[in-house]
Amino acid sequence: MCGCAGGKRVLASWFCCGDVWGPCCLYFDETLTPPRCVPCPNGTCPQGKNCNDARCRGACGNCQSYNNQCAWPNISDACKNLTQPQNCNENPSRYGCGTAITVTICGPLKSVTATIADCGPRTKDFCGQSKLCCYDPSRPPYFFYAGNRLIDLTPAAFSAIATLDSGIVPVGLDKW
Repeated sequence: MCGCAGGKRVLASWFCCGDVWGPCCLYFDETLTPPRCVPCPNGTCPQGKNCNDARCRGACGNCQSYNNQCAWPNISDACKNLTQPQNCNENPSRYGCGTAITVTICGPLKSVTATIADCGPRTKDFCGQSKLCCYDPSRPPYFFYAGNRLIDLTPAAFSAIATLDSGIVPVGLDKW
């Protein structure tokens, strides 16, 4: 039997936030329009920049790349207005900062529980994106897909279920 454990099959990606972990290093660049957090060149904090800037810690203010955390597209009205999952015919429930979501990768069925620490991903930018979850010759329609990017995981959480170079993986979520 194949499939994704959990209720809803979606796509998960990873993102960096907070303190440096693995490939993550961010600093706040005031010279950009609009000012924003940007990756450090070559993974090293540029001289004179603060790579532990609180402005790069996600919407909840506590995002850390080395913790099992995630970004969810509906933590507030402002967040939902930014991510616009409804444009992809998705209507994820509203969950606040600190809510735990169990994410299970399709196929080998590895799971990780991550807590919401940020708003994201920008689901509206990835409408219709899908990946094969699995093939089961005993159950029509035989091919099972996960679609629309609806959760971002920190590198620590993503690494618990897949390698970072996987980029985007089909998963099942225990909450929707």
